[in-house]
Amino acid sequence: MKERIINVLAAFESENIGKSFPLDYCLPLYHSVSDQELPHLKHVIRYKTTQQFEDDLDHMARNFQFVNWQEFKDYSSGNFKPSKKIALLTFDDGFREFYDVAAPILERKGIYACNFINPAFVDNKEMMFRCKASLLADAAEKKKTIDPGIYFILSLKNADRSILQKKILSVNYQEKDVLDQLAEKLEVDFKAYSKQYQPYLSTDQLKELTRRGFGISSHSWDHPKYGDLSLKEQMETTDKTFNYLKENDFLYESFAFPFTDFEVKKNFFDELYKNKEIYCSFGCAGIKLDSVKRNFQRIPMEMGESGVKILKKEIAYFRLKSLINKNTIVRK
Repeated sequence: MKERIINVLAAFESENIGKSFPLDYCLPLYHSVSDQELPHLKHVIRYKTTQQFEDDLDHMARNFQFVNWQEFKDYSSGNFKPSKKIALLTFDDGFREFYDVAAPILERKGIYACNFINPAFVDNKEMMFRCKASLLADAAEKKKTIDPGIYFILSLKNADRSILQKKILSVNYQEKDVLDQLAEKLEVDFKAYSKQYQPYLSTDQLKELTRRGFGISSHSWDHPKYGDLSLKEQMETTDKTFNYLKENDFLYESFAFPFTDFEVKKNFFDELYKNKEIYCSFGCAGIKLDSVKRNFQRIPMEMGESGVKILKKEIAYFRLKSLINKNTIVRK
């Protein structure tokens, strides 16, 4: 019902999104761009093709002024006066397609982007648990027969493939060791896949991207959901990543929450900002304000729709929430 109302309202939104956009800044979020099938992503991220990505960028460029990291900081502190509302382009997870596909497009168009990475996966030393789940879901879809042991591991009675896939994809960070057990049964070799396909950026590529003017910043060590961690665990993964960024001369002034900042309490931000070198943090709740003024919400752009439609729906939803004063995330 909510989705239907938002779609109706979005249909009435102006084509001049820059004018109707309710905030002075737009923070689009992507993970990957590819014209190829990526088994480690296809079941967990609806990544865009190069043409879809370029269409999104062209539309945003007509409505916003793309800025780099320093301009975003200067704008936020009142020291930069843009000609239009601004847009800071962001990517998460440090996938190789950022180097191979996205960066050349962005350089051609003169657009900066910051990629928030997990050091645990740099150089393909390890793979994020969600990517492992995507590979397993892909294998489960293609296998002629399923080993009964898989159902036992997942506490499932014999079920159809779609239920099995959903169960695999529902495995969380705390349960991630289960994925290695399933890999054995499904004959998926994560290390061999990583070696062959190199899904993540290498240290050399990250350093080259930095030389070319892109930002490489913090997304936690290995992508846990922060709302499921204790404050001590939250700070450990954050500080470990911050130290890695400093050691490698990457951008250590910002932090983007993996998954979401939902259920992250004020005490985390109090601890985070004791580090005076961190300028701001980023969530991904769409067009929303935050009671923590230095925590900015980004807009996920990989929802199976065009960037134009996603932004129109976000604007419509913001207007809807404003009627009941629900446009600000309040931290306690």
